[in-house]
Amino acid sequence: MSDNSLRVIWVYPDLLSTYGDQGNVLVVERRARQRGLQVERYDVRSDQPVPTSGDIYLIGGGEDRPQRLAAERLRRDGGLSHAVANGAIVFSVCAGYQILGHEFVNDLGQREPGLGLLDVVSTRGEGARCVGDVLGDIDQPLGLPQLTGFENHQGITHLGPTARPFARVQLGQGNGTGDGTEGAYNDTVFGTYMHGPVLARNPQIADLLIKLALDVNALPPTDDRWYEELRAERITAATQPA
Repeated sequence: MSDNSLRVIWVYPDLLSTYGDQGNVLVVERRARQRGLQVERYDVRSDQPVPTSGDIYLIGGGEDRPQRLAAERLRRDGGLSHAVANGAIVFSVCAGYQILGHEFVNDLGQREPGLGLLDVVSTRGEGARCVGDVLGDIDQPLGLPQLTGFENHQGITHLGPTARPFARVQLGQGNGTGDGTEGAYNDTVFGTYMHGPVLARNPQIADLLIKLALDVNALPPTDDRWYEELRAERITAATQPA
C-alpha cells in the first residue's frame, strides 16, 4: 500500500450481505476518498479466491446455510487468514463475526469450525431472538463515541482471554451472554452484531479502520453533518419510550 491508496475487500457479497451490510464498504470507500485517498475496491464472490494483499476486509451477515458455506470456503481458501497474518484490518458483522471465531453452530445444528481470528466461541440461544436497537459504550482505548446499531440474531458469543469486548451495551443484548458485552476485537480484527449498516451509523469506526490500515494517528477532517443527523435520529428513536 502506498501512502495515498487503500485496497478494500468486500468478502462474499453473494453469501454475506444482509440488512444492508454492503453499506459498510460504501462508507469506508467514501470516507477514504474524502481524505484524498485512492481506493481500489474488490467485491470477492464465494467462487473467487480472497486476495491476500488487501488493507481492509469487510464481511457482512447472512442466513444460517450461507454462513456455513462461507465458513467452509474461507477455511479452504486461506486468503483471509494470510491477510490478517500480514497485518490486514478486518471488520465483520453478525454471521461474519461468528465465522471469525473458533466455532459456531451451523444450520445443521453442528459445531462448525471458524477461522480462529478472534478468540470467541458462538452458540445458539434457546430463548427469544435478540432484536432491536442497541446503544453502547465502545471500549475506551479505541477512543470512539457511543455505538448505535440494530441487532437481529439468535447467537450467543463468549469471549476468550485474548479478545476484548468491542462495546458494553446500555440498551440491547449484544453478545447475548448477559454480561453486557457487544462484539469483540483484537489488534486488527473486529466483530460486532450491529447492522444499520453500522458504519453509516458510526462513521468514526470506519475512520478507525482507515487509520489502522494507514498506520496513522489522525485523518483530515471531513463533513460529518449527514452522519451526525442520522446518528442523532437513531439514538433518539432508540431511547424514546415505546
